[in-house]
Amino acid sequence: MNENDVVQLNEMNKFFQQILGEIDVGVHVVNNEGKTIIYNKKMAEIEGMKFEDVLDKSLLDVFSFHKNEDSTLIGVLQKGIKIENSKQTYFNNRGQEITTINNTIPIIDNGVCIGAMEIARDVTKLEKLIRENMNKKGDTRYTFDSIIGSSEQIQEVIEASKRATRTTSSILITGETGTGKELFAQSIHNGSSRSEKPFISQNCAALPDSLIEGLLFGTKKGAFTGAIERPGLFEQAEGGTLLLDELNSLNPALQAKLLRVLQEKTVRRIGDTKDRRVDVRVIAAINEDPIDAISEGRLRKDLYYRLSVVSLYIPPLRKRRRDIWDLVQIFIEKYNQLFGMHVKGIDDDVLRAFNHYDWPGNVRELEHIIEGAMNLIDHENKISYIHLPIHFRQKPQFKTDRKAQETDEMPPLQTSRHAVPLDQYMEETEIYYLTKILKQHDFNITQAAKTLGLSRQNLQYRVKKYNLSKN
Repeated sequence: MNENDVVQLNEMNKFFQQILGEIDVGVHVVNNEGKTIIYNKKMAEIEGMKFEDVLDKSLLDVFSFHKNEDSTLIGVLQKGIKIENSKQTYFNNRGQEITTINNTIPIIDNGVCIGAMEIARDVTKLEKLIRENMNKKGDTRYTFDSIIGSSEQIQEVIEASKRATRTTSSILITGETGTGKELFAQSIHNGSSRSEKPFISQNCAALPDSLIEGLLFGTKKGAFTGAIERPGLFEQAEGGTLLLDELNSLNPALQAKLLRVLQEKTVRRIGDTKDRRVDVRVIAAINEDPIDAISEGRLRKDLYYRLSVVSLYIPPLRKRRRDIWDLVQIFIEKYNQLFGMHVKGIDDDVLRAFNHYDWPGNVRELEHIIEGAMNLIDHENKISYIHLPIHFRQKPQFKTDRKAQETDEMPPLQTSRHAVPLDQYMEETEIYYLTKILKQHDFNITQAAKTLGLSRQNLQYRVKKYNLSKN
């Protein structure tokens, strides 16, 4: 081979590597010994692997397979026969499950199989979602007793929801993120005559349109490469309830198809010509005003009218502040049981902060704040302001409020007409601040010292010096 041939070969190799790196399918090639010789970037992404963990390694040393299942690559290598559109589930070297649809081709030279090539498409996420939804049938743990709140606003929604259990009409639930839309949907299902049938929930924003369509309506074998005969969520929810959350994220074409299913009560799988009758109650949920969604093109007007036969609006937490205290008690009780703790409540300044906060994340955010605070508690029996997650404490409104509050409580700068001497004022300020922090920690020296940035011995010296005590 002359110098020109070597240069051309190097250039071809660069082109080859660039092409392999850019194509949007996984490519995996093994030689006649089953060792990986070609492995592209997409395949590494699908399998969550590094190149050096796979290249020049025996495939069976790197990946593992279910009992009674073999590698399609090794199978083709041994038999020399092409396999098309085969679904394979296997595990990488960290035990992570991967599912792909493969076309596997033998590489033949002079009648001898010298290797095998696999072209793979990732369906791991879709397979996982399908399994989760299959497992969700009848798995509803919420009833109306699970809904916490004595405010008029929430009680009104509960009463309307209970009335909706008597019929099979479609329901549209509107509410901000974290208000508890699925909780209401499950409660309606469990309170209805469909309670023994499946309840299936699907977030429409969780998947791209290309996957959500097959998931909702099902697929017919051969409809597209890798398609197998599979019922969609409408068929899986037969006789029960299907919750479609964040419906406004579906594109208009899918919304039109959904409208047809609701009107005709039939569903057609992708690639099929046959309509199948379905008996499913649809509950849709959106996290914005439906009128805004319609005017901005995110929700079809005809679909809105079809779904909102029963329309429920769940108020945000800031519009039912009376329920905050009840929710706090429930969440503290929940995490006491989970964490083996004995927290009894929250301090007054924490409740004051909660009542002045707007709660953009609603009930879900409140629960996360309580869970985070209980992770920071040591021996205390109440949640204090210092236990709240730092991102919550650093909100500008609380910094301003606490600064004003502390300014009001600080020792006075002067008595009558005379200014207080600096050393006296500094001493009184130190006593005030030490006492405040010690009280927050129920006079636990170790925890108070951490908050103050002092050593334990240093704080004990000051406690003794100023004769500080719980009384």
